[in-house]
Amino acid sequence: MAKETFVEQIADIDSDFPQWYTDVVLKTGLVDYGPVKGTMVIRPYGYAIWENIQSEMDRRFKQTGHSNAYFPMLIPMSFFTKEAEHVEGFAPEVAVVTHAGGEELPEPLVLRPTSETVFGNMYSKWLQSYRDLPILINQWANVVRWEKTTRPFLRTSEFLWQEGHTAHATEEEAMEETMKMLGVYREFAENCLAIPVICGRKTEKEKFAGAVATFGMEAMMKDGKSLQAGTSHYLGQNFAKAFDIKFLDKDGALKYAYTTSWGTSTRMIGALIMAHGDKRGLVLPPVVAPVQVVIVPIAAKKEGVTEVCRDVYAQLCAVGIRVKLDDSDNSPGWKFNEWEMKGVPLRIEIGPRDIQAGVSLVFRRDTLEKTQIPLASLASAVPALLEKVQREMLENARVRRDGRIVRAENLEELLDGVEGGNFVKAGWCGDRACEDRIKAETAATARVLDEDEKSERCVCCGKKAINTVYFARAY
Repeated sequence: MAKETFVEQIADIDSDFPQWYTDVVLKTGLVDYGPVKGTMVIRPYGYAIWENIQSEMDRRFKQTGHSNAYFPMLIPMSFFTKEAEHVEGFAPEVAVVTHAGGEELPEPLVLRPTSETVFGNMYSKWLQSYRDLPILINQWANVVRWEKTTRPFLRTSEFLWQEGHTAHATEEEAMEETMKMLGVYREFAENCLAIPVICGRKTEKEKFAGAVATFGMEAMMKDGKSLQAGTSHYLGQNFAKAFDIKFLDKDGALKYAYTTSWGTSTRMIGALIMAHGDKRGLVLPPVVAPVQVVIVPIAAKKEGVTEVCRDVYAQLCAVGIRVKLDDSDNSPGWKFNEWEMKGVPLRIEIGPRDIQAGVSLVFRRDTLEKTQIPLASLASAVPALLEKVQREMLENARVRRDGRIVRAENLEELLDGVEGGNFVKAGWCGDRACEDRIKAETAATARVLDEDEKSERCVCCGKKAINTVYFARAY
């Protein structure tokens, strides 16, 4: 009976995916709605996931030579008018402060939607010589974008992210940085989030406002839609010229720097939920799971059970496992349901019979399989099993994604493909009018270009194709 009651807490993933998502983020304690429309309160369990994401990514950024800093979230409005495409792209989402201290401000201040402008302003002060380059800075911060339609983690008026901003002496160095950080994102997504991603260049329509080129990382969710999980932008000299970021080069000439920016956000938690979750709730990969193992005593009041569970808890803590001993008064069945819903990768059950036999029963959340592991072997077997879970979650997600990539030769096939919950590869002539028509008739957008595969004809107009594009409906 407890199982049925538990399942009723969450909408059916197959028949109502959007409601399933909302139920999961709320009922597992990841977030709650904030008092201001469109905002979210990230609760401790959700924030613990973000902390693990942050730790893994921060280590990678520092390994590639980047340092962390912090820049103000209040940005003068005049900064945004310096780069025309940038201000036009962000104008609909900008939140503005006009009064402070009981007085009207002499100049309105923008609540940071992104920080290219304030970084540009400071880099113009700090950069003097080629010896100062490259400048490689990342910041962990919050941003505000006044979204009209919101959903926790996926699109909210305020969210957390990291944004890297770098300056370089040459176009080649800046492009190398742009692609390097896209590669860092891909490696992180696949090896930490267990999400296979497709990376590539964005079309002109989809690129970041103010960039010369944008490269995106697209992940397939279980409903077949795409989620942009990260972007890396080559900004050329656009912001350098707008903010006078110059340096004296080796040849004695004063030159503009080349800049990049790249970012990921708490959207990745949404990706985790929708890429791996099932009808029972969350399924979390071990690398970022707040709790990797939960120990559930069976018949805890019987002699020896609590003591053995505490000993196992101590052993797993000693080998670096994030482990929870659930010795609450709730029934074992309630605990099973609760921790399954929260997506804990492994559950260890220990009762009197198990102790007598010298074994424990270990449950895998991703496959719902149970296996016996000797109590004496848990300290070595559990880390190995967590690694296996992490590896197999990625492998299974890749198989699932690759099985839902189809080709289309015309608009009807493209529509059928996205209606069926697929990514659709198709030729494109490069004409913005065709890109707009595809979106209007199929609700699919160009996600990224596949520059390794050639197509003969444009899926829309039938003219010669210059690109192969991944089209998908997207969050």
